Amino acid sequence: MAAPRIVVFAGSIRTGSINEKLAAAVAARLAAAGARPTHVSLKDYPLPLFDADLMARDGIPAPARSLVELFFEHQGAFVASPEYNASFSPLLKNAFDWMSRVNVEGRPPLPAFKERAFALGAVSNGAMGGYRGLTQLRTMMELGLGALVLPEMVAVGNAAEAFGSDGGLANERAAGFLDDVLGKLIRTAELLW
Repeated sequence: MAAPRIVVFAGSIRTGSINEKLAAAVAARLAAAGARPTHVSLKDYPLPLFDADLMARDGIPAPARSLVELFFEHQGAFVASPEYNASFSPLLKNAFDWMSRVNVEGRPPLPAFKERAFALGAVSNGAMGGYRGLTQLRTMMELGLGALVLPEMVAVGNAAEAFGSDGGLANERAAGFLDDVLGKLIRTAELLW
């Protein structure tokens, strides 16, 4: 069986984003574990604010279709999500809202979110490590999009000290937990395909 392909991205496009650092660390750890990660930025998929009138007039924007096509090429995904006011980023919500409108003939509804495994993680300055935002993201993905989200979520606090000079997580316990979650993501993705 071929190594599963896992798309990795952050719900932030800000320069110096700590969650983009987490996404980069995840991509490196997935490659080390034998998976085939594809690390992308939502900056490369610019989307207008979701508007049903805009969709009725102009259709689905090409970047939303491209994101869905990208997901079709992968068996799993890791989302590094910043916490915004105890929730997740508007950028991520907007991308998922547009992606949820893409229908593909011969595929189930919400095709980008079906038949693949998702893992979630966050880094924040606070002690909870973005956990509150992850719970909101998980709810939206499971209940709203029907996605299979692993129960374990990686929440790394104290962002200023979170990463070592090699770009990986500095805390051994957190790094070990991340590796466990990524191992489960790889195994689940393999089972789905």
